[in-house]
Amino acid sequence: MGTQGRVGRPRAGSAGTGDSREDLLAAGAALFTERGFAATSTRALAERAGLRQAALYHYFETKEDILAALLERTVRPSAELASALLGRAEDPAVRLWALCRADIELLAGGEHNLGALYLLPEVAGPRFAEFRRQRAELKDAYRVLVEALAGPQATGRADFVFGVVESVILIRREETGLDPVAFAAAGADAALRAAGVSDDRLCEVRRAGEKLLGTP
Repeated sequence: MGTQGRVGRPRAGSAGTGDSREDLLAAGAALFTERGFAATSTRALAERAGLRQAALYHYFETKEDILAALLERTVRPSAELASALLGRAEDPAVRLWALCRADIELLAGGEHNLGALYLLPEVAGPRFAEFRRQRAELKDAYRVLVEALAGPQATGRADFVFGVVESVILIRREETGLDPVAFAAAGADAALRAAGVSDDRLCEVRRAGEKLLGTP
């Protein structure tokens, strides 16, 4: 739902970004991670975004819609990248490293630890089925790459690799000031070790993975 060209929506004094929908998402990111979902009212969301409460409903019908949009932002880019990587012919280890690095950087980046929203009990509800579907699709892509690397017997190892990637969510709860790029590269190395890639091969895999992602 775009906001280009919309004028006359009442604001409550905050300059924001000039994009009311994005301001509401930023407000949700801050308040849901700071206070929790249940404790955050639509009034608080609107005030944080610099809007009157009535204006919120022009962009989102409920605060669940704000949470759903935030959750999908944490998984959709990685799911799309995973789909593209599955269609490529590079070494599975290289493609897996690239996916791990990009996924960890996404979860480690940003002002707020949006991955922590995965732990909210509300996320089990029907409104968040699309998020759960995309996350399951992403997890399955990890399984395919790990099995291509280590064989069908490595299915359980794929769960471990996925857990290493998402461990950044808990690490961010304890540590602030992480460098997302450096942390993502180190995390991808750790995930590849968990997948069974030896240290003497890892440097080569990392270089090829960085090239695949277009990073230096």
